[in-house]
Amino acid sequence: MQRRHLLQGLAAGAGIAAFGRAARAATPGVTESEIRIGCTQPLSGPASAYGIISRTEAAYFGMVNEQGGFDGRRINFIVYDDGYSPPRTVEMVRKLVEDDKVAFLFQTLGTANNTAIRQYCNDNKVPQLSVATGAEKFSDYQHFPWTTPGNASYRSEAQIYAKYIARERPQGKVAVLYQNDDLGKDYVSGLKSGFGDAFDRFVIKTATYEVTDPTIDSQIATLQASGADVMVTIATPKFGAMAIRKIAEVGWKPLHIIGNVASSVGAVIKPAGMENAVGLVTAIYGKDPTDRRWANDAGMNLWRAFMAKYMPGTDLSDLNTVYGYGQAFTMTHVLRQCGTDFSRENILRQATNIRNLESPTLLPDIRINMSPTDYHPVRQFQLERFSGRGWELFGEVIET
Repeated sequence: MQRRHLLQGLAAGAGIAAFGRAARAATPGVTESEIRIGCTQPLSGPASAYGIISRTEAAYFGMVNEQGGFDGRRINFIVYDDGYSPPRTVEMVRKLVEDDKVAFLFQTLGTANNTAIRQYCNDNKVPQLSVATGAEKFSDYQHFPWTTPGNASYRSEAQIYAKYIARERPQGKVAVLYQNDDLGKDYVSGLKSGFGDAFDRFVIKTATYEVTDPTIDSQIATLQASGADVMVTIATPKFGAMAIRKIAEVGWKPLHIIGNVASSVGAVIKPAGMENAVGLVTAIYGKDPTDRRWANDAGMNLWRAFMAKYMPGTDLSDLNTVYGYGQAFTMTHVLRQCGTDFSRENILRQATNIRNLESPTLLPDIRINMSPTDYHPVRQFQLERFSGRGWELFGEVIET
């Protein structure tokens, strides 16, 4: 009798284990051998400079696969080109979810692009993780719990610029160029918050551009004519480079601040002309590869070794590769936290339970933290200035 109960117990235990394996295997995109992850990024079009991000992430996941993957499963990272067009993003994400059956989305890029797919992802309970935008709307855990941000807040970054301008140029006259979409508007909202009641006194002129515009020459001319001695440029890489180059061409010499989304030396400053960017200021939370203080940094040495082995010949001055490496590092941490449970619910649970994660590419003392009631992965920045050869940090780490 005792033996029969023991055998029945063993059979029941085996049945439960088999059921657990079957339940996990039933998760879309998760099999006994792979985890399918979906991504859309602009591999072509006006924001194609960002395409290197997904290529870096794909290479990182390839490295992880070589090391054994996760519980015997390899990552199958499927990336589609959306050309930075929200309707195209919608089409590609539906293909990823409904045809490719990905387990979740990772690093879909662009503010308007992620806005276009956010409701679909949340309605279908598909994790939309580490979206490549810092727009504040993607921290709305109450209404869109299946969407998490990968970047620090644009609004917080812009508040830092406002405080810096008020301190360095208390009588300054500020001109602002921004992309005419949610990306640009989020930064402007941050400037308004940072300046407070003094916004209208400081900001004397604004101008916008569309991502389809061939040039921004007329906008720069209008902003220069305003008499401003401070310029804030909120742009993606192509237009950031245009702004830096045109400001130099017309002989205008304002204190020039540029959003960190367009601060890559390789993707922005080199095309604009290194000499044209001297004195440029931005705020950052990651280590810039052109800053000489990281020449022997342990974390950046890991990145350099990775780049040499998995992405040889890539421009090491492109900050976007550092960003992609850091994002893939964090996603790998999340998947390891999943253990053997790769259900969508557990993937989201682990992505929103990160405690003091130290990334090799973040500035010292800056950690990644996420909780179910706080979707802001990073809350700290430091200002840096372009020397003509690379970026150099100055001032203290600023908590937002």
